[in-house]
Amino acid sequence: MSNPLAAGSLTGKRALVTGSSRGIGADTVQYLAGAGAKVVVNYRNKEKRAQQLVAKIEAAGGEAIAVGADLTDAGSLAAMFSVVEGEWGGLDVLVMNASGGMESGMAEDYALQLNRDAQVSLLTAALPLMAPGSRVVFVTSHQAHFIRTTETMPEYLPVALSKRAGEDALREMIPQLEAAGVEFVVVSGDMIEGTITATLLERSNPGAISSRKESAGKLYNVAEFAAEVASAVVDPVPADRTRYVGDTSDFAPLA
Repeated sequence: MSNPLAAGSLTGKRALVTGSSRGIGADTVQYLAGAGAKVVVNYRNKEKRAQQLVAKIEAAGGEAIAVGADLTDAGSLAAMFSVVEGEWGGLDVLVMNASGGMESGMAEDYALQLNRDAQVSLLTAALPLMAPGSRVVFVTSHQAHFIRTTETMPEYLPVALSKRAGEDALREMIPQLEAAGVEFVVVSGDMIEGTITATLLERSNPGAISSRKESAGKLYNVAEFAAEVASAVVDPVPADRTRYVGDTSDFAPLA
């Protein structure tokens, strides 16, 4: 996969990408490492896959460590940042990629726990390690970002509402981030082909993804969307702090 970032453009930077043992997070962390950043491959329960990714990054000449953490558990978060501080002394980039809510067998409010509460706890725990000039990137979907003005598929509604609640809660922290000199940007994309969410949606609502693709004209794949997330780490922050990936014409603008 072609790296959207210039070689050496992140040399000396330290980055943590949540949910980066697979999918969008895995491609994002590889792009950052390829640009020279030291990276944390974060996982919840896919340790073997995370370690394999670390080995791949190291084989390509990069620096990486794998650190497991359940983002909904305060003790687990604290342990992860203790490792990061001990290994590298701080962070320059935090990519908030991990999300969920469509998994079976989880608590009824799991989507809200992960997509809102855990994101706030994650950023709160990371902030003391981030120096002025650092950047936070929050990854979401158009279906969540625009949920207040545009309906989404019923199967995705709990996730969309919880992701929007998470985005809102993080935006409320912007004054705190600004005081610390930390930049914040949201990356909002349409449905991404090949992700777990897309697979689960297609399973519960056959034809949903192909229908959305027909409406939008194009859906990004995992590598393409990850390239946009990685680019958001270095590109100028838009005035509204939102980087839109893919068509937004079917989504009513926010007030």
